[in-house]
Amino acid sequence: MVALDIDGTTIHHDGHLSDRVRAAVQAARDAGHQIVIATGRSVLGTLPVCAELGLTDGYAVCSNGAVTLALDPTVPQGYRIEDVVTFDPRPVLARLRNAWDDGLVAVEVLGSHYKISAPFPEGELPGPTEVVSWEELGTEPTTRLTFRSPTGTADDFVELAEGLGLHGMNYAVGFTAWMDINPDGISKASALEQIRARLGVPIENVVAVGDHRNDVQMLQWAGRGVAMGQAPEEVKAVADEVTAPVEEDGLALVLEGLV
Repeated sequence: MVALDIDGTTIHHDGHLSDRVRAAVQAARDAGHQIVIATGRSVLGTLPVCAELGLTDGYAVCSNGAVTLALDPTVPQGYRIEDVVTFDPRPVLARLRNAWDDGLVAVEVLGSHYKISAPFPEGELPGPTEVVSWEELGTEPTTRLTFRSPTGTADDFVELAEGLGLHGMNYAVGFTAWMDINPDGISKASALEQIRARLGVPIENVVAVGDHRNDVQMLQWAGRGVAMGQAPEEVKAVADEVTAPVEEDGLALVLEGLV
């Protein structure tokens, strides 16, 4: 079983999928390895990448572990939702309000769109968005809440998160001032463990590849955790090994070694 992050691992930072990585994923799948996408992206943001990789069956973990899909080409949408974990976003929203001058919030509506407090920079949220009032952001349970600042930095948000007191929540800060918040105990690793058990794959036969803070638990959980070469030092520190950066198709090097 091979668990693959998308952005910064499978997909380059400019959004393109290299021919070498696509071929390596397909070769690993054809060799009998179970390829599982594990991403912070929503369902709508994940499905096009699965299609581009030629993955039409198997599993995909979305929203940092809050949503598990069974890919199935025989059903109209091409997938079934296997598992969903939601939380009440209102306590988090109360802490985030006025926490950062130009802070933006997106609340995921499963398989549909994002409710947002104000427009995000273009291209950052795949799928439709709807600007709503702050109060309306918290009217229903969600799988993931995203807090974003166009002017802050990742270090700013690491410090901010530590001071917000997000007890009972699982959160991860990205390369920029971007923070994903999920239910407590939910991560890519928690969802992947359920898939691993379902498939009957020994943990020592699990490879996971990722590049950022939301991949830490996944890399620690896997029998072989591989960090991308451009990953932050705290991510590399928990991995069993480090491959080349995404710009050099580091994922392809890992997958080609499995075939």
